Amino acid sequence: MSNTPPYQVTDPATGEVIETFPFATDAEVEEALARSMKAYAAWRSTPIEERAAIVKRAADLFTERAAELGSIIRTEMGKKTSSGAGEAEFSGEITAYYADHGPELLKDTDLPGHEGKAVIQRLPLGPVLGVMPWNYPYYQVARFAAPNLVAGNTVILKHAENCPRSSAAIAKIFEDAGLPEGVYQNLYATHEQIATMIGDPRVRAVSLTGSERAGTAVAEAAGRNLKKVVLELGGSDPYIILDSDDIDEAAETAWATRMENVGQVCNGNKRMIVNEGVYDDFVAALTKRAAAMTPLEGEDGDDTVYSPLVARKAAEALREQIQDAVDKGATLHAGGEISDGPDAFFSPAVLTGVTPEMRAYAEELFGPVAVVYKVSTDEEAVELANAVEYGLGGAVFSTDEARAIAVAQQLEVGMANVNTPAGEGADVPFGGTKRSGFGRELGPLGIDEFLNKRLFYVER
Repeated sequence: MSNTPPYQVTDPATGEVIETFPFATDAEVEEALARSMKAYAAWRSTPIEERAAIVKRAADLFTERAAELGSIIRTEMGKKTSSGAGEAEFSGEITAYYADHGPELLKDTDLPGHEGKAVIQRLPLGPVLGVMPWNYPYYQVARFAAPNLVAGNTVILKHAENCPRSSAAIAKIFEDAGLPEGVYQNLYATHEQIATMIGDPRVRAVSLTGSERAGTAVAEAAGRNLKKVVLELGGSDPYIILDSDDIDEAAETAWATRMENVGQVCNGNKRMIVNEGVYDDFVAALTKRAAAMTPLEGEDGDDTVYSPLVARKAAEALREQIQDAVDKGATLHAGGEISDGPDAFFSPAVLTGVTPEMRAYAEELFGPVAVVYKVSTDEEAVELANAVEYGLGGAVFSTDEARAIAVAQQLEVGMANVNTPAGEGADVPFGGTKRSGFGRELGPLGIDEFLNKRLFYVER
């Protein structure tokens, strides 16, 4: 059995342990695998329209239970209740997208020009394992589970250890929607048990969203067992401002983007790269906004208050990254202070003067820290944007759209955006390149990852 702490709910606003859940036993893991494989035989044979109808009912339940779901993750990972409810509603939109469009996306594709009949069929693989993170407890699961359920795969979920209540709530949604037993299962597994499951021939594929360390471990285990894997491993996205005719508005958009989920966002604008012509005013505007933020009291609040980070340990780690930069010459304009504890509040910060020898230059800062760089040319902006090993997303802003497009075309990322922080929606694919992982979720590409794209040829 693992030496790590059990699954438990620890309120990051207080540090109080609210509830603890035991790890699954090895026997329970074996039972889950057997149920998943048994359920797959029937689920794959269920007409796709029936599968989609059940998934559509689950989408409705995400929306109907949004307030309750928001309250659950407020105590698990600190998010404002209204933000958690919004996440649940978006999860409903994602689930509905695949219920509505999955049957069309999975249709056979004819290959013309043959004497016989040649088609590409899109068939399920079997049981798939999802290893999901805490920062968006519903959204991350919905974008993995919904397309696979419509496709005819069965799903086993291993959620983050601090999300036992929300993972159980998701399982309840799919149960209440009418999924047969074993088609979707929530398992409080250990890391060792996950490694064993990846090696089990009944598990056909693995999807992980999480840290680079976790991705490396899962990819190694999957590769050793010749399993398909999708990895979304975070990033340090460039956010390039070439010019602006309203720098205060530009700063407002940049700050709101950085403060989404208190900076705990894989594709957050972690590196703001700003042309020297507007740099000073931009930094001043960000600093003003950071200094005005106050800690959240209670379960909800407006945009002037900030939630705690997921855990005290996360706040302490972020503080160490900032202190390293300051000790080596960076300038901390505002924030960067950790609370006295045991809570996990961390005051939003603005950091400039970051150089390659500092941890903040290459490491992902997973919290409310705006790191701003000054550049003098578009070429310098591109070079800096591509200097790190991450490649999730990026954005370029300019009053000259053609100029912004030219810069955005050069970004080594999976998602490039022009004059918007990010193109988002249930139908918009999400994923990265380089050490941000590989594979795609959401949109038409998201349902295409865990399929047997089989050639079916009939000679005539």
